[in-house]
Amino acid sequence: MAKQEQGRGGIFGRVRNKIRRGFVRLYAHRVEGKLGNAEGVPKHIGVILDGNRRWAKAAGGTTKEGHEAGAAKIQELLGWCAETDVEVVTLWMLSTDNLARPADQLDPLLTVVEGAVRDLAADGRWRVHHVGALDVLPERTRSVLQEAEELAGKREGILVNVAVGYGGRQEITDAVRSLLAKRAAEGQDLAQVAESLGVEDISEHLYTRGQPDPDLVIRTSGEQRLSGFMLWQSAHSEYFFCEAYWPAFRKVDFLRALRDYAARHRRYGV
Repeated sequence: MAKQEQGRGGIFGRVRNKIRRGFVRLYAHRVEGKLGNAEGVPKHIGVILDGNRRWAKAAGGTTKEGHEAGAAKIQELLGWCAETDVEVVTLWMLSTDNLARPADQLDPLLTVVEGAVRDLAADGRWRVHHVGALDVLPERTRSVLQEAEELAGKREGILVNVAVGYGGRQEITDAVRSLLAKRAAEGQDLAQVAESLGVEDISEHLYTRGQPDPDLVIRTSGEQRLSGFMLWQSAHSEYFFCEAYWPAFRKVDFLRALRDYAARHRRYGV
């Protein structure tokens, strides 16, 4: 009798899951149909991939399994972006703060990040560009990033910025340092630089120089802060904070973010 009840529970559970998936697909289709024309779709999306470790803990898995699940989700996200008019995606995969973690936590994370970057470059559909400070990364990670950009930096398709060893303050510091070095090489002194310095001068030395600023920034895991992500570029970005941990981020969550963005009236401070 117990086996019979267990069998019924298993059948009912599968049926419930199937119905739930059907409702999610139906809802996603309805949301997708309400997005409107391409003018309402962001050209550049920044994503703070947050919640891998908490997802793993909730699922009874290891931290490494959480990071691996998060890495696998990246290709799904890019596939959804490819169905829209999104042109640039910036993925914050490893912050400068993450580099302060103990070696037993950092080394597995670096291994997963390196594998994810290799997969992006080998996929054939994406352009790959590193944003971050190479000099703070281990030699092995630097090599992976440089090889990925050499292999997939000039393709057609969505431009994927892999933010590895990235920090917003560090980026602005590096931009100012690069600007001062360039002006010094041109023979200018600090007084001349200060007198002529403008916003665009800084922008031309950012990791993302030549790219449009992010229209939409998505952060998963329920946290509602930027944590230093693209501090300069996101001055006029719209934000979408999602409760789902990154490995559990679904297409319907992505479409909600696009719908929410399309419904906003961007004023750019005016």
